[in-house]
Amino acid sequence: MRKKGKINAADGLLDLIRSSCVHAQYPDLCLHTLASYSGPANPRSIAQAAVKASLSRARSVSGFLRTQAPGKAHLSKREQAALNDCVEQLSDSIDELSRTLGELQHLKGKTFRWQVSNAETWVSAALTNEDTCLDGFDGVDGKVKTDVRHKITRVARLTSNALYMINRLDESRGRG
Repeated sequence: MRKKGKINAADGLLDLIRSSCVHAQYPDLCLHTLASYSGPANPRSIAQAAVKASLSRARSVSGFLRTQAPGKAHLSKREQAALNDCVEQLSDSIDELSRTLGELQHLKGKTFRWQVSNAETWVSAALTNEDTCLDGFDGVDGKVKTDVRHKITRVARLTSNALYMINRLDESRGRG
């Protein structure tokens, strides 16, 4: 009997993830990202998991970019400048996503809407930083641009999905 309860709980969580991801801007990525999530089955926890996924990827890409940035001889001055700017923009995104995660972990009834608004603002700022990073490579060609564009686009898509999940919190009124 306990096994059945666990299976039903897991099915309920998967159903919540599916229904949460169906209208995200990148639904397949959303499902793939959250499929391994095994925490509480409520919109707030799902939103936190989405922010954590974006934050984790942003940190990983930041580490990669930092290894590419310091004075590589094969990079043009334009590539080097774009890469350095991107490292800074991504660092700002990481800060915004971290603030968001902290805010989501402490949602309270009286200040719920204010806190969700803060989270939306910070995730929007993170997304803007990621887009600005990509814009810095306009007019640059080559492998560096291709690599950075691919990695930052993935972070931006995760961030976009996280923003969607946070927007859903206001709709769900923070159940959970």
